Amino acid sequence: MGDAPSRPPAAPGAPQPGAAAARLFAEEVPRNLTAEQARLKREIYEKMNPRRRKFVDRLGYDLWDPFQAPKDPLDIRTERSQRTAQDLLDEFSRAHGAASRDRAYRAGAVECAIGVINKDEKFQGIFDFCLWYHDLLKKEGHLP
Repeated sequence: MGDAPSRPPAAPGAPQPGAAAARLFAEEVPRNLTAEQARLKREIYEKMNPRRRKFVDRLGYDLWDPFQAPKDPLDIRTERSQRTAQDLLDEFSRAHGAASRDRAYRAGAVECAIGVINKDEKFQGIFDFCLWYHDLLKKEGHLP
């Protein structure tokens, strides 16, 4: 059983065996290459070792993009005012002098900032309770 050498499809868009499975999760579509890029792509493919070619054949030569730009890093999570957890902590620290407080105080602030960013219901409950308690103390005259 001699394996025939893998080659790119003769006609653009020709189906590749197994390419449907690869495309099931791919969000990309083939991009239009310049004549120079198409020539370079062919050269790169022809110089590849057979194992790597097999991967490209499974993906589909047309979908394979050797000139792909690197993917962006994960999105930085922000809350509704577009602040990151670090932004919130920095502002809180400046406003309340949290940097001079003990470790437990700072850890609580960090935990709350991350909870707010992740929209964790636990922290919504803590927030609602704190507001209610503040209003209660004010109503009873314990706070100005």
